[in-house]
Amino acid sequence: MSFSQSSIFIPYRNGELHIRKIAADVYDATKKPILMLHGAMSNGRVFYSQSGRGLACFLANQGYRVYVLDASGRGLSTPKLQRGVDVGQGEVIKEQLPLIQSYILSVETDIQQVHWCAHSWGGVLMASAIARYAELQQNVASFLTFGTKRAINTLSFKKWLMVDLVWNRIAPRIAKGKGYLPADRLKMGMDNESRASLAQSIDWVNGDWIDHDDGFDYAKAAQHVKWPASWFIAGANDRVLGNPKDVQDMLHECQLFGAKYTLLSRENGFRHDYGHADMLTHIDAVTDHFPQVLEWYQETERA
Repeated sequence: MSFSQSSIFIPYRNGELHIRKIAADVYDATKKPILMLHGAMSNGRVFYSQSGRGLACFLANQGYRVYVLDASGRGLSTPKLQRGVDVGQGEVIKEQLPLIQSYILSVETDIQQVHWCAHSWGGVLMASAIARYAELQQNVASFLTFGTKRAINTLSFKKWLMVDLVWNRIAPRIAKGKGYLPADRLKMGMDNESRASLAQSIDWVNGDWIDHDDGFDYAKAAQHVKWPASWFIAGANDRVLGNPKDVQDMLHECQLFGAKYTLLSRENGFRHDYGHADMLTHIDAVTDHFPQVLEWYQETERA
């Protein structure tokens, strides 16, 4: 099956949000579309490539319409992060995700729900939006995450180095001097991070799940959500940023007791002990666990 990619730009504040639409040239209109969101220091390219690799392209090749969001300042969204451009994670939760959800529902014919899929910190932002808004609890069809944790409780030298030292101490100093964190130039990630998002994510990783703008208690709200069908995927070699124990802790915090959980490991029959990024980018993913993702979407739509 052949598919095509196109860029859509949605006006947002003083710029635009970029969505990469990836869809089969001939698709099944009854299939619900999928919205994907990247994590911190990243952008939508973690899900796709121009050459046709990635989960978004794989699912499009199976007849799904996939919309991949670049959060404000990332990827092709404008304005790019720079001094004076400091949109935080609250804007993603309360403005950007609801905006893009509404856009997708407005352009999709006879569709009332959208599947949500996220990598890493994007899953925390999506979970926050679902917990906060009853409307999203109705029109989000499913919730799939890769390497998503709300807090990092694992203890190791690598965690101390990556999180306690670099992320919690060094990165904020760099961001204060530059006005943002130039993570791509520093080889810390595939895209930059705003000063506000950096500070807010540090607070959440180390403390309470409370909105920085209005004090909304996401942890309390999450315990009373009627969650959509959910699946949390972790990698056995993801020791810090999506440690399997931390992923499971988020499931418990949200009281997602009926959710599916999978550890991508050789012991569980997969080809590799996958890490934080390569669970989406590894060349073997397309024949290893991506088919299981497809089957899960198909089962979810039949339910």
